[in-house]
Amino acid sequence: MRKFIAILIIVIFPVISMAHMGHYNKYNKIEMEIFRNGELIGYNYYFFKRNGEETIIKNQFKFSVGLLGTTIFKVESYGEEKYIKDQLISYDSKTLQNEKEKFVNLKLNKNSKKFDIKGSSFNGEANIDNVIGNWWNHKILQAGSQISPISGSIKEQVVTFVGKEKIDLYGKIYDVDHFTLKSKDMNIPKDKRLDFDIWYDRKNLRILKVTYSRMGNWEYRLKSFK
Repeated sequence: MRKFIAILIIVIFPVISMAHMGHYNKYNKIEMEIFRNGELIGYNYYFFKRNGEETIIKNQFKFSVGLLGTTIFKVESYGEEKYIKDQLISYDSKTLQNEKEKFVNLKLNKNSKKFDIKGSSFNGEANIDNVIGNWWNHKILQAGSQISPISGSIKEQVVTFVGKEKIDLYGKIYDVDHFTLKSKDMNIPKDKRLDFDIWYDRKNLRILKVTYSRMGNWEYRLKSFK
């Protein structure tokens, strides 16, 4: 069970400090559905609020995994990213994972020009080129490392372009770019590596689908946006 939980912590939330916030001016809400082995098990919602040069993105995430009629794993998480123009200023989250609490408190230190992080699994500084691991932000495909939105840990990553494809999502065909996102250090234990396939709508600057295989086949699908 502990191994299963560790895997999910990594893959639930993938990843930015320097986001192109102008790309998201038309969005107030992004809704993603989460599937495991083809079964709908939860959701991941992002809410956008703007006030002048300030943008706040609130993230709401919830899912539960059942086995033989019993819930064996569940997560509920709330987070908030705050940007001034394109710069991440702060990030805070609280997560309840099978009754265990996890958290992240991140602030931009203007003097050191680094992030000060206090998290349930990491305390210290991080370079401002790190990104917060959330699927609303397509900059995850350009980042060299990400900060876990659940625990604050830092993970280096490698993004590779696979090719152009067409996918069918909720009855609509999209032209997309297919990428893989993997851990840079392949010597770390397999159950702790990043290993995602991501389909990106370059025309509309949206991540449409994310899949991975860990204790089942998982899929995030962009269902709607407002």
